[in-house]
Amino acid sequence: MAKHRRHVTAAHAVVVLAAGGSTRLGQPKQLLTRQGETLVHRVVRLALELAPVQVLVVVGANAQAVTSSISGLDATPVTNHHWESGLASSLQVAGTHLLPAVTAVMVVACDQPAIEHSHLQALLLGAHASASGCAGTRHGEALGIPAVVPHAWFNAASATGDRGFGARLRQLPVDTVHVLQAPELGLDVDTPEDLARARDAGWIDTE
Repeated sequence: MAKHRRHVTAAHAVVVLAAGGSTRLGQPKQLLTRQGETLVHRVVRLALELAPVQVLVVVGANAQAVTSSISGLDATPVTNHHWESGLASSLQVAGTHLLPAVTAVMVVACDQPAIEHSHLQALLLGAHASASGCAGTRHGEALGIPAVVPHAWFNAASATGDRGFGARLRQLPVDTVHVLQAPELGLDVDTPEDLARARDAGWIDTE
């Protein structure tokens, strides 16, 4: 099945953001499980189903455990030694490892436990059909991840701060960007309260 999907884009890569320290949660969110599978393993596995030419997993805090969690998957861990400075530094690190042939890049996090293959497929197809080559997920009035953006955007990624490509997506004409409406992806696991909600929804295993 995966080989038949390769025509969806000319050549797309996936960047999985998995470097955070989960300080507010008090435990590594990357290693929480859904049906016995760690969240980082799950999102990498779902991304691989769309036949990307490359999957990069940006690790930082708990790098050894996160890397071990994805062993056996066709993904490359890359280390953000400055993960504490925020999301932008992870995007910059990923940008230095993207293959030149890549035209589009899907950016996904590992702390949205409701994420499914269908979300990622819709974003990839939507970006391919859009005038800008971009797709993003609506979070209230904002656009954010998971998202698909051009490879070139990584060349200008800011080295500091906790901002991704959301602001740049919002600057594009609204009719040129594919927008995924998926309110379930609004729940990212940052706090113990978020974790409780995710468990109540069946998206995270109970202890």
